[in-house]
Amino acid sequence: MALGQYHKGDSVLHRMDPRFKLVIAVVYMLVIFLADDASGLALVLAFLGVAVALSGVPARVLLAGLRPVLALVVFTFVVNLVFIRSGTPLLDAGPVSVTSGGLSTALFMATRLLALFVATALLGFTTSSVDLADGMEGLLAPLERLGVPAHELSMMLSIALRFIPILMTEKDRIMRAQSARGADFETGNVVTRMRAILPVLTPLFMSAFRHAEDLSTAMESRCYHGKEGRTRVKVLRPAARDWYAVAALALLAMALVALRVGAV
Repeated sequence: MALGQYHKGDSVLHRMDPRFKLVIAVVYMLVIFLADDASGLALVLAFLGVAVALSGVPARVLLAGLRPVLALVVFTFVVNLVFIRSGTPLLDAGPVSVTSGGLSTALFMATRLLALFVATALLGFTTSSVDLADGMEGLLAPLERLGVPAHELSMMLSIALRFIPILMTEKDRIMRAQSARGADFETGNVVTRMRAILPVLTPLFMSAFRHAEDLSTAMESRCYHGKEGRTRVKVLRPAARDWYAVAALALLAMALVALRVGAV
């Protein structure tokens, strides 16, 4: 996914409080499953469409971030299309048959899953790793009274998100170097390709450990000792746009609940 692939911008979503963005993203992912018909799904997609428009993220960038999960969306579509036999028959090709119920369910499930992934990608594209870690720390701060290390957890999250694009670049570099030496990653069955990937893992893990050691040395040399004695350059304060987003999400949730109750 697009975690760690921040797209720099100055849109409304970029300027939102990261704490609110995290909560809204998680709640929206749960609200998606309240949509159980076409009208509910249309409301979910309308809300997401407005968020995408306000984010200012180009469509090509958003689609590029979704490329790794398109296979899962297609797989979900095919499984529902083939195994659901309700409705009128549309196609009968031996063991494979397609019905109207299977087609509608496949489209519905694939669209809902795609909306879930778009919401996740939008959070990553509009929130830098630093802001995401600050938002996580702000949400976990009340739990510090119970002994939860909020600052340390947010720092680990920030470091992990920063390492994702670095390790992906390192993986591509290692695979290109091994391809130049005769390694084949494109042909053969699944087992053959998995065996070809195994030699990539050892140098990749070594590179990850080397980066981690360099980072720990840099943090120690700068006298980093956790949250104690640290101040913030940017203090998180909610703005009107954050509360507007919460209100919009609440209206969406109430509308979906009303549709489900009305359907019953």
